[in-house]
Amino acid sequence: MTSPTSDRPPSVWEDLLELFYAPTTVFERRRETPAFGLALVVLTVLLVGLTFAFKDMMHPIFAAEFDRSMAQAMRQNPQLTAEQMQAGRAIGEKFIVVGVGLYGLVAPLVLGLFLWLAGKAVESKAEMGQVMMVTTYAMYPRVVEAIINAVQVLIIPESAVTSRFSISLGLGRFLDPATANPLLLAVLGRVDVFTLWITVLMAIGLSVMGRVSLSRAAVAAGAVWVVGAVPSLWGAIRGM
Repeated sequence: MTSPTSDRPPSVWEDLLELFYAPTTVFERRRETPAFGLALVVLTVLLVGLTFAFKDMMHPIFAAEFDRSMAQAMRQNPQLTAEQMQAGRAIGEKFIVVGVGLYGLVAPLVLGLFLWLAGKAVESKAEMGQVMMVTTYAMYPRVVEAIINAVQVLIIPESAVTSRFSISLGLGRFLDPATANPLLLAVLGRVDVFTLWITVLMAIGLSVMGRVSLSRAAVAAGAVWVVGAVPSLWGAIRGM
């Protein structure tokens, strides 16, 4: 018997709305037509647009993160001068929007590659294009995160903003970056609502596309979560 959703081509805009309350339905509807190009472009445009709109508002976060990274850099290289650090900050501020744009375009594809590889280990039958569609859609909680972060910055006193973890909805929020173990912060910093939400969506999508049990798909998605912690862990090790 033909399902009702197979009588019409899926709409990306309908997908993006239903993704937040019926992700399984979205992935089932997209299984035979896993196009993700438009969704990837929309994701990038939304992230860039929100970053540009909230750029001045989010400046305390950027400043706190920059100061923290520069403190680590000066411990490793005492020859750094204040003028060099200010020059680095000016360059960083200019490229924030560009960096977010590259993140929006590249991150879903990199996640897709790792999820496809992890899926093979749990006998997923999903093709590369299907998995890329899953990871592209799974990244949309980052749009919600950008909005919620901006709202928090309006509410939280600027003096309370010591790092990006100050506005995270996760365990990293309860750690002081100045005193916490960098490795612990790198790991617990990924235990937040939005990163876990993305991981859950990847598990659901891989289960549907790869025709494997949700438990197997969760193992693969969990492996990608672990891989995602590697850059932060490497940065923490270098800064110790």
